Amino acid sequence: MAPASKMRLNVLSAVLAGFGLRILFVLKFPVTDAGDSPFYIELAWNWLKHHLYGLVVNGHLMPVDMRVPGYPAFLASIFAVAGRSARAVMSAQVALDMLTCFAVALIAALIASHFAPPAARGRVAIAALWLAALCPFTANYTAAVLAETLAIFLTAVAILALLLTEIGADSALDSTARWNSRLSPWFLGGLIVGIGTLVRPETPLLLFAAGLVLLWKWSRPANWPRFLRAVALMALGLLLPLVPWAARNAGTLHKLQFLAPRYGELPGELAPRGFDAWEHTWLWRFRDAFLVDWNLDSEKIDLADIPASAFDSPQQRARVAELLDDYNKTRTLTPAEDRAFGEIARQRTALHPLRTWIRIPLLRSLALWFAPRVELLPYSGQLFPISSEWENDREDFCVSATLVAVNAIYLALAAIGAVRTWRYAPPRPAIAFLLTFILVRTAFFARFVETPEPRYMLECFPAVIALGALAFAPALSSPQSARDGSSAGKFAETVPSPGLPAQP
Repeated sequence: MAPASKMRLNVLSAVLAGFGLRILFVLKFPVTDAGDSPFYIELAWNWLKHHLYGLVVNGHLMPVDMRVPGYPAFLASIFAVAGRSARAVMSAQVALDMLTCFAVALIAALIASHFAPPAARGRVAIAALWLAALCPFTANYTAAVLAETLAIFLTAVAILALLLTEIGADSALDSTARWNSRLSPWFLGGLIVGIGTLVRPETPLLLFAAGLVLLWKWSRPANWPRFLRAVALMALGLLLPLVPWAARNAGTLHKLQFLAPRYGELPGELAPRGFDAWEHTWLWRFRDAFLVDWNLDSEKIDLADIPASAFDSPQQRARVAELLDDYNKTRTLTPAEDRAFGEIARQRTALHPLRTWIRIPLLRSLALWFAPRVELLPYSGQLFPISSEWENDREDFCVSATLVAVNAIYLALAAIGAVRTWRYAPPRPAIAFLLTFILVRTAFFARFVETPEPRYMLECFPAVIALGALAFAPALSSPQSARDGSSAGKFAETVPSPGLPAQP
């Protein structure tokens, strides 16, 4: 079979497998009432039918800013065509996630173009396509009315756009040859991130990672003007999509809000800052989020569900028990109770600062990356103790263990791809960008967000998969050849850049 025919067959097979996996999740494990799903659906429907971005509060439809409008806008556009159909939303997300797979393949191929010949770049792209198509963790979220699928897509496209800048340029193929357009790739990357921020408000972490890499790459004073120009263009692109949302909030709610409230609270609701600070001194397992954090202001919180590590003394445990007894009477946290939890948090942090600032975030990072990721599936994810879990529910254990193993394989491939590719100088800024984004996002959610939900790392999977695909690139005989730009030079000579004629 000719190489071109073999590649087309590979692409078609990956696409069919990817569609099949996602359709399986949609048919067998659809989710319409998890987490923020009801909020998103109601916001979208009210926006479409009543032309008001709001929720019904105390029997009255009122404008809110508790969620950014990107995903509700996505839902409203589908509802306008197909009605209030969750299945239509999931079908659209299946198609969108397959587009993400192709974006990831382009990211991997673009990085491989720095050091690998054309045939090897095709191999890397195919590997990335297969890894993305068969990723069960991103595929699972296409079956849920949640913002993750759209956020992952925009993250992948933003990464691709930013790799068209000097972050992804090398000595043989200048960034101006990669992008022959009046629209600056810095501005384009910022613009896509701005649109993504209207879906997930932490999306600007991608630009923060890009800025850190540029500081490293352009550390000499002679490059500082280039750095400031790139930052200004990215900032301009980021702000442009946010201005209408901020203007709406200023005009309707009389406050300047470019994102969404830190705790997603409705007007007049208490932001549980003290309770959150207390949780940050001990909560690192996703299981505890279910039993404690997610019950706040809705269900009773049982002291028996809180681990012993949440208390430094019997007196402190008794104080928490007293506060929970008062809370459980109304199931609503009062300002006085919140302040009391905040005082306990300050005492615990003063006693063990490294626990709050280092140990718990590190444990949360492990929970974010090495969880079974079964939060949308009818499985517990429990693996220990192994003997009892195996005896109690073997199907649950096998599924959970398999997903842990698959997750570990993706992370191991990413590590191998990053290490192998780092040997070659030209792709190092691109590799550093992907790794920095993963680290920055992990650190942010491990330290500053209330609960360690594994879904928060899904936006990193385009980077993880692209790095993993690089593990399938053949090693060159000498890293020096890539450092000299010979492979990339051949690529520049044989492949036309956008808007430029091919070289003879």
